[in-house]
Amino acid sequence: MNYVDEDGTSGSGDDTNMLDGHSKRQPVTPSSSGRRKRSRKTAGDAIVDAMLEIAAASKMRAAAIMKNEERFSISRCIKVLDEMQGVDQRIYFLALDLFENPNAREIFISLKSEKRLLWLQGKCSVSSG
Repeated sequence: MNYVDEDGTSGSGDDTNMLDGHSKRQPVTPSSSGRRKRSRKTAGDAIVDAMLEIAAASKMRAAAIMKNEERFSISRCIKVLDEMQGVDQRIYFLALDLFENPNAREIFISLKSEKRLLWLQGKCSVSSG
């Protein structure tokens, strides 16, 4: 026995279900909403991938900042200061106060070794005068 669907097509008993005396055709091909779900999943995957890339970039940036902070750390500045020749006690202790400023630490470490003492002497004469 064949039934007629609401859209006017006929189908075999395999294609239809009887529910309360009404026929209902089983979809054979994926509907457009199924394709939308797949494209949403792809878009979702792209969003997840982008978020993972952002997280990885953030971790790399944090690592670079940490490396930079270590390079210009107070302990590194003190080590370099201790290795310098001709630093009197007054300049030594004023330099320790100066190293509390991250910009001063970066300048100190970035200078060529022969310029560091002159820079410290200039900074210390300004702060004491």
